Amino acid sequence: MPLAPAFRPISFADLPGWLADDQLGAFEAFRRSAFHVLTKPYRTGALGVDSGAFGEAYAEARERSCRDGAAARSFFARHFQPAFVAPAGRPAGLVTGFYEPEVDASPVRTERFTVPLLGRPADLVDVDVANRPTGMDPYLAFARQTPDGLVEYFDREAIERGALRARGLDIAWLADPVDAFFVHVQGAARLRMPDGTLRRVTYAAKSGQRFTGPGGILAKIGEIPLAEVTMQSIRAWFRANPHRIDDILWRNRSYIFFRDAPVDDASLGPIAAAKVPLTPGRSVAVDRLLHTFGTPFFIASPSLTAFDGKPFGRLMIAQDTGSAITGPARGDLFAGSGDAAGEVAGVVRNDADFFALLPRPLLAGGSS
Repeated sequence: MPLAPAFRPISFADLPGWLADDQLGAFEAFRRSAFHVLTKPYRTGALGVDSGAFGEAYAEARERSCRDGAAARSFFARHFQPAFVAPAGRPAGLVTGFYEPEVDASPVRTERFTVPLLGRPADLVDVDVANRPTGMDPYLAFARQTPDGLVEYFDREAIERGALRARGLDIAWLADPVDAFFVHVQGAARLRMPDGTLRRVTYAAKSGQRFTGPGGILAKIGEIPLAEVTMQSIRAWFRANPHRIDDILWRNRSYIFFRDAPVDDASLGPIAAAKVPLTPGRSVAVDRLLHTFGTPFFIASPSLTAFDGKPFGRLMIAQDTGSAITGPARGDLFAGSGDAAGEVAGVVRNDADFFALLPRPLLAGGSS
């Protein structure tokens, strides 16, 4: 598969901030993917970055670790060549942020904890070209099995009104519907249980409908100026307008189902779409239809200072995806877990330049 013209090879000297970035964390994130591909290789994205071309880099990463940032930088320079990623449909690339919420929860419904997180229903079926009924929206990747065939699954409003209430699908209960919604948005959470233990839930499936963010809705109806839409401003609006929470949230028809997941290393995030734990500040969600998981991206955004007070210039590893992450120069930066990470992720919406690090064997093969 030839490389797409979206990639324009450049030199490492052309990367703004490359030498100032300590890439040891990026190497450790890359190394986790290097071990995962021994179980199941990543699919090659439509832009032509062949997953097989990572073989030499993955092998070295598995064989030995890097002792410091300088060794990590040398590793990436040996195995990769940077290429500017041309944005599509806008003058620059775009980054947003995501995180893993940490919230109080209960294993059973109580007077305080009344909002359930649900496991995957038995009648939820994956849909693709092989079983999609004629006329069904091609966007839908999930549907409901009925005696008469597959139909669109219940949406958020129907589920929250009780469409699945009698099925015993609840795996945990939260106190606040807004907290629960943002757990849905992030796709994972750490749950602080009454006995002091920490549980993690992560994405298992979704009802299938398109995601519609509350920020866009509130901007459209004139409640919050679009330039001021952040997670923090959305939460503040809901606190001031509790009687309108359902009205706004039900306009997002998509509903997420969860499963329990271990917390093996508290310093890392949940296992995401690339099947490895996310690394705070080093894992990025990309458009998985276009890009190949495991690809390193150097992302530069002078206007983004939320992570450490400095203009953002970091090497990130593609290890997740999301329905809102579409386009070649579009990324969602994983900020970590808990409230502090949420404060960072909630304000990230910045123009950025994307530089993919392409495996040298891919370029040597004449695909560039």
